[in-house]
Amino acid sequence: MMQLERLDEVRWRLPRHGAMRVDGMIYADDVLMTHIRNDPCVQQVANVATLPGIVGHALAMPDIHWGYGFPIGGVAAFDPDQGGVVSPGGVGYDINCGVRLHATHLEREHVKKDRDRIADALARAVPAGVGVGKPDARVADLDAILAEGARGLVGTGIVTQADVDSIEEGGRIPGAVPEYVGDRARQRGHGQIGSLGSGNHFLELDVIAEVYDTEAAARFGLMEGGITLLVHSGSRGLGHQVCEDMLGVMLRAAAAVGITLPDKQLACAPLYSAEAKRYLGAMAAAANFAFANRSLIAHRALNALAAATGRKKEDLKARLVYDVCHNIAKYEEHHVDGRPMRVCVHRKGATRAFGPGHASLPANYRQIGQPVIIPGDMGRYSYVLCGQQGAMDETFGSACHGAGRLLARNRAKKLASGKEVQKRMAGRGIALRAASMSSVSEEAPEAYKDVADVVGVVEKAGIARRVARLEPLVVVKG
Repeated sequence: MMQLERLDEVRWRLPRHGAMRVDGMIYADDVLMTHIRNDPCVQQVANVATLPGIVGHALAMPDIHWGYGFPIGGVAAFDPDQGGVVSPGGVGYDINCGVRLHATHLEREHVKKDRDRIADALARAVPAGVGVGKPDARVADLDAILAEGARGLVGTGIVTQADVDSIEEGGRIPGAVPEYVGDRARQRGHGQIGSLGSGNHFLELDVIAEVYDTEAAARFGLMEGGITLLVHSGSRGLGHQVCEDMLGVMLRAAAAVGITLPDKQLACAPLYSAEAKRYLGAMAAAANFAFANRSLIAHRALNALAAATGRKKEDLKARLVYDVCHNIAKYEEHHVDGRPMRVCVHRKGATRAFGPGHASLPANYRQIGQPVIIPGDMGRYSYVLCGQQGAMDETFGSACHGAGRLLARNRAKKLASGKEVQKRMAGRGIALRAASMSSVSEEAPEAYKDVADVVGVVEKAGIARRVARLEPLVVVKG
């Protein structure tokens, strides 16, 4: 068992030992630490701390659990001038898996009375499931999507300029090189833009059940009793294949420069290397695909919602609150040991959470801090937070990304069938539609930590503060 030193109510230090180059830092309270302490994810934090060029700490958010290479909920930054590396395991297979939140002028009663009809309409409009997609002529140029992301859809009726301003990096990760995306990845991604995929991906209609910060909520366009659309999806088969294609390349690159890895899933390459540039170019292209994917999902969902409630889309007055990555590696400016530094930040199951005053934030949000969207399980609640200065001081502008799994998928499937979960959800007033009932049993609410505990930790740590709580009325699962 790894020895952890408690620093305060929500911070635990994993002291540097062995080949670790920096300490680890885990954010958790007593409740969450009972699940974390003996989990292999703690060893993964130590493993990440051995990678060349790492600065600050190897970080773990309170939703941490075991992942490929890096723990899910892991954050690490690398200095390119000190031999820093990029590792696909620090991003994951689902490149730019992320979330997108729209606020509408609908209210609870507009959805509650017709939720089953609305759920059916959303499920018909947005393809879900393994390999499923529905092409759209407006996004037929794959290279343009890979290069420009959501920004490339301005003028198509899918994305507005106002939308672009409320997407991380303006909807386009810089440095994308479409030609680095291989044929197999392109084949897997063809026709999948605008689809949810499978597993834990979803779209929801939520009611804003409680507002904690009225000023921030007003800036974000959130009003108690209002209806929001929440989308969680990523880069589909394209991003998965980009990761798969590069793992062997990165493993050989690490060996070629003498990097000793505690786990081959941490395959990496120095940031100056051709292999790193190839990965980052392909990864950015896949991330741009994901931004376009979520944009088209939301477009289809809002059209279906309007039709199902007897309205025109413009009558919804739907506003994009924010769209943010969960799985990404990119260069950002941060202060390390009191001085500004350009570092490659890996967020693996973690969300950007820039604090007030950051120049990259839209003008309307700059005084408040970045919207931080934290989905919970499909049966309880999700949260909207805003980034705080503590995130800039401690976590490279990062926060948790969700509740975090508590039970492995196979174990969750033994607790209840998908039909049983659907019935329980209906009893709570939630209309659930899914491409696979097997997926529903894997995603049962009890398979996840209570996201309120997770959010409580990042708030106590000064990383982000609560703005509003959302409760699901309609859920469509992959």
